[in-house]
Amino acid sequence: MQPTIGFIGTGVMGSSMVKNLLKADYAVTVYNRTKHKTDALVALGAKWADSPAAVAQQSDVILSIVGYPQDVEAIYYGEQGLFSVVQPGQILVDMTTSTPTLAQKIAASAAEKGIQTLDAPVSGGDIGAQKGTLTIMVGGDRAAYDQVLPIFEAMGQSVHYFGAAGSGQHTKMANQIMIAGTMTGMTEMLVYAKAAGLDLEAVLKTVNGGSAQNWSLANYGPRILANDYTPGFFAKHFLKDLKIALTESEKMGLTLPATHQAKKLYARLVNEEQLGDDGTQALIKLWWTSVK
Repeated sequence: MQPTIGFIGTGVMGSSMVKNLLKADYAVTVYNRTKHKTDALVALGAKWADSPAAVAQQSDVILSIVGYPQDVEAIYYGEQGLFSVVQPGQILVDMTTSTPTLAQKIAASAAEKGIQTLDAPVSGGDIGAQKGTLTIMVGGDRAAYDQVLPIFEAMGQSVHYFGAAGSGQHTKMANQIMIAGTMTGMTEMLVYAKAAGLDLEAVLKTVNGGSAQNWSLANYGPRILANDYTPGFFAKHFLKDLKIALTESEKMGLTLPATHQAKKLYARLVNEEQLGDDGTQALIKLWWTSVK
């Protein structure tokens, strides 16, 4: 018998993840701060609950994917949060890109209650969420991972366990550091090609067919040429991730100059240009319109 699933956070990523769980015949109870964002999921068979606590009371495994670490804190530790009602035997899985420190705090709180937890952030954007091809990076209780693996496999095609609580979040930070480089490289490449008067569609096809091939180029390059800046991943959330990555790197005595520069650029986009609700590909707007 399949476990019942609770799912908290039905935004750009979460809504598609729930759809794939429903396709895999899981019974899913959903909660989102903005209720109407769950309407389509309820129409597909999901059940609505009016708080994180209410979700937990109806679920064996509770998944969450929200915006910021403070949102994670609220759904776990708030008055109607998960820790107010969860019982031994339930498994809590936070899939938000958050801090390793918070993942470890949650694991410690859960251990006091006899509950298993996992931190399992994802990569792959809105397209990966829609297609069920996400990469899922997991830290936490190994026995819980083994139990939840079939659920992960309904949403992703590359699932890896990395160790103790916080390990999934550390892996996601490594991922975001890499993406920082591909996003700045892609946008500057397109600006250069535009200024040189090149056929941009041909440039995209050519560059992505060689050693510069990467996911950002393949997925976000065409969106830029189509003037499509809808979020596969919000720019404001990527800025949050870069801040976390740099804070964690400093704790380890590391200096990451390229990532620092990417953070400065995204801070301009989000704070000065007020484009935090655009997708990460909107970084190119810092230069695009000034290039003839």
